[in-house]
Amino acid sequence: MKRISLVFPVYNEEQVLPALFERVESLSRLLAGYELEIIFVNDGSHDGSLQLMQHFQARYPHCTILDFSRNFGHQVAITAGMDFATGDAIMLLDADLQDPPEILPQFLAKWEEGYQVVYAIRKTRQEHLFKRMAYRAFYRILHKISDIPIPLDSGDFCLMDRRVIEVIKSMHERNRFVRGLRSWAGFKQIGLEYDRDKRHSGEAKYTFPKLMKLALNGIFSFSYFPLQIAGYTGFFVSIISFLGILVYLYKKLVIGGEPQGFPTLVILVLFLGGIQLISLGVIGEYIGRIYDEVKRRPTYIIRKIYESDSSRS
Repeated sequence: MKRISLVFPVYNEEQVLPALFERVESLSRLLAGYELEIIFVNDGSHDGSLQLMQHFQARYPHCTILDFSRNFGHQVAITAGMDFATGDAIMLLDADLQDPPEILPQFLAKWEEGYQVVYAIRKTRQEHLFKRMAYRAFYRILHKISDIPIPLDSGDFCLMDRRVIEVIKSMHERNRFVRGLRSWAGFKQIGLEYDRDKRHSGEAKYTFPKLMKLALNGIFSFSYFPLQIAGYTGFFVSIISFLGILVYLYKKLVIGGEPQGFPTLVILVLFLGGIQLISLGVIGEYIGRIYDEVKRRPTYIIRKIYESDSSRS
């Protein structure tokens, strides 16, 4: 019997977990032909999430809980789940039920057809207008500038074959952007459209700063375009400055008199200073990521692993 691993990163989801447990149990009855392994990654929750997961583990076989020593972030929690999953295929889902577990049979059908990566494409989103517009813009910008083709409107919600998981596990970079790593790995991939539900309850854990960090990880991990833009801008400004020098020399040597335009000079100095600071900022983003890699700290720390007897088999 083939084993399917469901990986749920959990961070302060006490209000959502009871509903999630019910839907997972219903799904397990629906997929009687597969053995389901459930992996919860407790990403430093400080509410009652861990206790609820332990209660679920007591009655459900093949359930493992990875309890982090602190909050390491969504992408790292997904990474830990993939590291410990033992299934022939691994499915990544958010615990807030915006990613409906019930469409897993559709993913499995494509997997059985021979696709090694089946990723979900968000056809609609139940979020406010600004957030929808920001997501749409980000995915299209990333798609245009990335060195590899990253599917539009596709998040971490996906099913991956064991072979793909082993490839991603071999990538030890600290600033994780899992959907990018999935695309970089290649293999036979296909997307399935779905309507993303609104959050079941509670507050969204991906705040604007966290979303910005994720977006920057995606851009700087899979594109050199920001560095190229800095170079192109510097080249363009240098040409304009050289032409300006020629104009002032012409006024000085041919027309005569001192060049006028102190406000123009101030504007040019400020403009050039701004370009230089932006370029340094872009370079700093890349250097900061290099610094993270050089330190070689562990990506995450697990305080304790909770395993049921059947999960060890």
